[in-house]
Amino acid sequence: MSDTGLVFRALADPTRRQILQDLKAGPLAAGEIAARFHISGPSISRHLAALHQAGLVSSQRDANRIVYTLVPETLALAVGDFLSAVCPSQVLERQRRKRT
Repeated sequence: MSDTGLVFRALADPTRRQILQDLKAGPLAAGEIAARFHISGPSISRHLAALHQAGLVSSQRDANRIVYTLVPETLALAVGDFLSAVCPSQVLERQRRKRT
């Protein structure tokens, strides 16, 4: 599956979209993320793994915690690639408008 495909697959789940929204405010430990949801810890771990695999979050170990950080560039690139493939004339139009 392409990187763009992984991104959109990760975004298909509302729990993962909420995790990304929560990370907009700043890095969070896995336990802090899990505390925001009424689902099991292993389920949150699977959601975080999907986001990490898609490149939407990065992780760093801090003693016995794993801290997750949003990687917004990945989402922007995936959406840009998708729009370029689906609406190439619109991409050219936006570029033309930026120059004027």
